[in-house]
Amino acid sequence: MKKFLVILCFLGCLPWTMTEGVRMAVATPMNTQEELNRRLREAALIDDTETIRELLDKGANVNAANNFGKTALMSAAETGSTKSAVVLLSRGANVNAHTNYNCSALTFAAENGHSEITAMLVEFGADVHNRTNMGWNALMTASKQGYEVVAAQLLMFHADSNVADKNGNTALMMATDNGHLKVIDTLLKNRANPNLKNKEGVTPLMRASEKGFSEIVQLLVENQAEVNATDVYGATALIHAAEQGNLEVIKLLLKASADVNIQDKDGVNALMEAAMKGKEAIVELLLKAGADPHLKNVDGKTALELAESKKFSAVSTLLRQATPHK
Repeated sequence: MKKFLVILCFLGCLPWTMTEGVRMAVATPMNTQEELNRRLREAALIDDTETIRELLDKGANVNAANNFGKTALMSAAETGSTKSAVVLLSRGANVNAHTNYNCSALTFAAENGHSEITAMLVEFGADVHNRTNMGWNALMTASKQGYEVVAAQLLMFHADSNVADKNGNTALMMATDNGHLKVIDTLLKNRANPNLKNKEGVTPLMRASEKGFSEIVQLLVENQAEVNATDVYGATALIHAAEQGNLEVIKLLLKASADVNIQDKDGVNALMEAAMKGKEAIVELLLKAGADPHLKNVDGKTALELAESKKFSAVSTLLRQATPHK
């Protein structure tokens, strides 16, 4: 039984296969209140509205939850059982009930991209601001998963695009982290701030630059993302891009006036990152953009010395040509 308890979905909300599985380990008489309630949740999973109505007529509690606080409405929302959700709501299901992990029916619907159910829940008064124990609201969940239609619905009902979870990540950061361009565009059109930083000082532009998402980088820049913002380590989007060898992103950042000579707290700049990785094309591009090859890191090493230590001969030649002899 322990294995059921330790496996959680990413929201900290247990999937239906586990939540009911633990309860079913103990047999109960068919007509007890507990059994009626359990069967109601099962019927909601498979969109069996006829059984739902019968069970409710026999006295099943529409808001009864299992050991983890999960109700029939939540199960219907998770599995996309639209007809069941309609019946349950019409029979008094609490749209804002939440699990032990503070997940609501709206959380489950948004997590799984069930836009029809999401729309229905908000129409019935679902709280779009409800947060899970991890600090996630439904908008963050939909954004992380890439469900643009659901995100748009939630924003229409005034979901806040700029609130952050316990790690300081917003819906925009989550969408960026997973490369969901359409969701990002929708968030930005609904006043999402592209310059909010998480607890590590990382912005969506830095994350997109690190991952090589050139289209997202372009979109963020067009929406006034700060190109030279720094994280807690002093690194910029350009430094993140150079570290990962993302040439196309670097071109976009330079076009947006990225400062090529900013150094992080270790004294490392974009040119040094490229040199250490042996990225000849990036080193050449940065030098043409005005990167200073004389700058040194905290260990007193220049980009040339770092390239030489890695035996990157082509990069070393480029840097040597750019560095006047003493």
